[in-house]
Amino acid sequence: MPCPALPEGFDFTDPDVYRTRVPLPEFAQLRQTAPVWWNAQPHGIAGFGDDGYWVVTRHQDVKEVSTKPDLFSASRNTSIIRFNASMTREQIDVQKLIMLNMDPPEHTRVRQIVQRGFTPRAIRGLEDALRRRAAHIVDEARRGGTGDFVTDIACELPLQAIAELIGIPQDDRARIFDWSNKMVAYDDPELAITEEVGANAAMELISYAMNLAAARKECPAEDIVSRLVAAEHEGNLGSDEFGFFVLLLAVAGNETTRNAITHGMHAFLTHPDQWELFKRERPATAAEEIVRWATPVVSFQRTATQDTELGGAKIKEGQRVGIFYSSANHDPEVFTDPGVFDITRDPNPHLGFGGGGPHFCLGKSLAVLEINLIFNALADALPDITLAGDPRRLRSAWLNGVKELRVHYG
Repeated sequence: MPCPALPEGFDFTDPDVYRTRVPLPEFAQLRQTAPVWWNAQPHGIAGFGDDGYWVVTRHQDVKEVSTKPDLFSASRNTSIIRFNASMTREQIDVQKLIMLNMDPPEHTRVRQIVQRGFTPRAIRGLEDALRRRAAHIVDEARRGGTGDFVTDIACELPLQAIAELIGIPQDDRARIFDWSNKMVAYDDPELAITEEVGANAAMELISYAMNLAAARKECPAEDIVSRLVAAEHEGNLGSDEFGFFVLLLAVAGNETTRNAITHGMHAFLTHPDQWELFKRERPATAAEEIVRWATPVVSFQRTATQDTELGGAKIKEGQRVGIFYSSANHDPEVFTDPGVFDITRDPNPHLGFGGGGPHFCLGKSLAVLEINLIFNALADALPDITLAGDPRRLRSAWLNGVKELRVHYG
């Protein structure tokens, strides 16, 4: 379908676009005129040796793609919508070992194992420790007067939660932070992270996790690592599978939650009425609205396994299909006044944790808990926090990331 309002050559995975903004006006145009739109690209620029992909913008269509893994594969080209053009097919295919890039039945097998660590009981068991950690993180930042909200506050609780969940020593969380940053920052020249550095960081993290798994096999402890790997012959994870699971946690459980917290703080400080409301009433709906507003993962992709039709577009077997959560979360057919940040929004069927189906976010309950705990701690200890500068955004093809947010802690 044509979309003449978009400038020629516009690409919804162009990292230079996301360095300045999320293209919400362009998404709105597509939802109205071409809800499933072919986005042509220079051949091979995304690393897949093809000439473009389909942009899926409506809430209902994103959900449809998400819930039909037999028709839209996460494994065939992985879920990551754009790699560097220099990526080899072999390098891309290695990433199919990550659960995010699996299809059933292999995805079903791995997910059934790892979800043991994300039961309601397991998450409740972390709450008291994470509440204390949130209060300590905020108190430490308060003493600094002015600082970077991302590194002082937003990144700390997700890192500590991961460490608490899987038994990583808290002293190692800085290494996890560094490795995960390097893995996702390959498109941002300011960070000077080359593709080779990012790949090496991934291998270091996987090696670290595999060593941890091997140690737990030899000497089990009361932690999730032992439950996932100590009895591999009984259907648990092998050490290599556990390594790739921790790699996924480092991005899905760290990068995304810290970006939700950062965007949430920025939203509160640019919507002071909502900050006052939160401090006064602490509505239970706030965390879900923060995730909808932030939508830390702008998009993932699937690949059509056969010729099909979606939203009036004829999609051919083998073509890539981009599911744009940022667009779906601003669909006026689903959300009243989607451009309004409203922490009392209810219902709030956002797709910030995925569009349903087999890849719905396994750690949703943990992420919501972390967001609630950190903003409650901020409201208690730093009620007068203010902005000290504009956010500096990550240059990325698929993450809505913030590198720095300077604030006065009050």
